[in-house]
Amino acid sequence: LNRLVFASRTDSVCRQMFSGVYTALVTPFKKGRLDEASLKNLVNLQVKGGVDGIVPVGTTGESPTVDFEEHVRIIELAVYYAKGQCKVIAGSGANSTEEAVYLTKSAEYAGADGSLQVSPYYNKPSQEGLYAHFSEIAKSTNLPIILYSIPGRCNVEIGVNTVSRLATDCPNIRCIKEAGGDADRVSQLRAVLPKSFTILSGDDALTLPFMSVGAQGVISVASNLLPKQLTKMVHSYLKGDHKAALKLHEKYYPLFKDLFLETNPVPVKAALAMKGLVKEEYRLPLVKMHLDNRRRLRRTLKSVGVIK
Repeated sequence: LNRLVFASRTDSVCRQMFSGVYTALVTPFKKGRLDEASLKNLVNLQVKGGVDGIVPVGTTGESPTVDFEEHVRIIELAVYYAKGQCKVIAGSGANSTEEAVYLTKSAEYAGADGSLQVSPYYNKPSQEGLYAHFSEIAKSTNLPIILYSIPGRCNVEIGVNTVSRLATDCPNIRCIKEAGGDADRVSQLRAVLPKSFTILSGDDALTLPFMSVGAQGVISVASNLLPKQLTKMVHSYLKGDHKAALKLHEKYYPLFKDLFLETNPVPVKAALAMKGLVKEEYRLPLVKMHLDNRRRLRRTLKSVGVIK
């Protein structure tokens, strides 16, 4: 029955492939509230940088500490500010299936181009539970869905066989953000998934290694700061200019690493604040960087030309 329901969804949006650079957008705050003016500036920066899309309210967007109203508002604003000039992939996952369905339906209503669905965290479902969770969300929407496997945060990996089942049974599950840090797993996924199913790196430092074995781009933290440069790196590789891509990777690799000196999104928000683009404000339990790490990050930002 589920396959018949899914098969009836022949809308072209369910068949589109994701490739290129998608910026995992930070959520700017000011005095405890969403800073809408700064969010607009950040979206405009991404559009001008030529990214393929933005991903509001993912991990980098502090999704665990925004309430439902804020969560939906951020997606609505991202769609409005982007004005169709890049895709908007709404972070609408949750550790509760019902909550994820609600957020995903809200994202579809707001005009998002797709949904990023993180593995349920803390409750640690079985592979059968993961399959049931993601397939239930897929049934609830016409949006293309990007699965998000990040076992380091969620304590559960979306198994290769589970991804394959979901790709077969749910036509609107079109992509996976792979953040397990293992290029061999990319090869395993590529071997069992259809060519139309996209794999995106979830780690800037591993973008080119992952692309060398079958990934087609990245959901990037660093592109908050360097949208033009990350887009050039990834698109150069996609066009076969591996030498140009590697040159950019080597230049910005120190920053890729230092943006994870502490828990994401703390370093990237600190870097954006150093650049004057946002207030350095987080939602507890996230706090400002340790002074030594902050000094190291500032040196790296200067060395790669992000700040003077």
